[in-house]
Amino acid sequence: MRVGTPGFIPDRLAEARQARRIGSKSELARILGVAPSTVTRWEDGTSAPDAEALGLLSGTLKVRRDFFLRPSFSPSRPLFHRSLVSTLVSDLAYQHSQMNWLHEISHLVQHYVDLPNVDLPDVLGGAHYKQLRDDDLERIAVDLRRYWQIGEGPCPDMVALLERIGIVVGTIEMGTSKLDGLCSWSLSEDRPHILLATDKMCYPRRQMDAAHEMAHALLHRGVSREELRDNLKFIETQAFRLASAFLMPSTTYPYEVSRPSLASLLALKERWRVSIKAQIRRLSDMKMIPSEHMLQMYKLYSAKGWTSEEPLDKQWSVSKPRLLHDSLELIVDSGTRTKADLLSVEFTMSAGDVERLASLPPGWFSSKEGEVVQLKPRTKISGSGADGVVIPFKRNS
Repeated sequence: MRVGTPGFIPDRLAEARQARRIGSKSELARILGVAPSTVTRWEDGTSAPDAEALGLLSGTLKVRRDFFLRPSFSPSRPLFHRSLVSTLVSDLAYQHSQMNWLHEISHLVQHYVDLPNVDLPDVLGGAHYKQLRDDDLERIAVDLRRYWQIGEGPCPDMVALLERIGIVVGTIEMGTSKLDGLCSWSLSEDRPHILLATDKMCYPRRQMDAAHEMAHALLHRGVSREELRDNLKFIETQAFRLASAFLMPSTTYPYEVSRPSLASLLALKERWRVSIKAQIRRLSDMKMIPSEHMLQMYKLYSAKGWTSEEPLDKQWSVSKPRLLHDSLELIVDSGTRTKADLLSVEFTMSAGDVERLASLPPGWFSSKEGEVVQLKPRTKISGSGADGVVIPFKRNS
């Protein structure tokens, strides 16, 4: 028989622990000053913390008490990662917890704000993703551009496009170079959510990461966890091909490549805002350069020291999501909810968590809300009997 706080949800304790990068139950027990077996029983559901222990958990993990009494927003479908083999389990757990919180923030915001409708066409047309050939992906990329009416030139801002078509985008510091983004569909409203890394981010990388996760949302919505595990390499290659074809469409980009060289690709980077490395891969995918030429270009690329940072990377500011940011601003500015209300009633994580995931400036919740200042009504001059008299200027003779 469970004892302790009624309604305590064990999964939420594991989620909060992972969100704070506390790698094990024994580590949390050491921080709390309790026996490891106590935390184990809390997480497996055989017992629940009493009111005093719940307060200790709340303060240590920086969440409200209600956090442990509300169901998790963990998506039922798998989350798409670039790599599972070389990524630490603790890093994956952290990113999963942050994605859950992005879903939760999005869900709560939609109590007050209607987000754009999800506008993702059915690109599979009843086919299985494994049936798609490279030519199919090239066609899909061009069709998507026409469907969303963005033309066939450079895509100026992938994040803005994703939010316009109803995808919720958040950003966090991943803490590892092994992960650039995550994609999952919400359980409650069937809406894609994308979480992008801020680590050492530059504009071209943000563009490709956003396009890559968009490809997962379009192509791999019905993939099971088992399929993702067994076919991860194929799924990732397919997402990258569609992302590249979307950012560098076959109908226009190849005709601007006069002579494939690092110098020419650098010039194209300034226009298309896609990394030189991604362009090399794109030229190879389109059979515009043989594999030997591709390897030579990669070697020269590495010799120039561009692996860690390419020229022009710092020329453009990194695009930030605006959808959740603007929605929360609207909720507060309209007087629907105060910032204090949002933190004490709606959100159960800390202010810093919401600010980070919703791309709000640090300290947004603690800053005072703006006051509406009205001008004093105009008063008539006493005894004038009129609003005013027009006095003409004398003309110069």
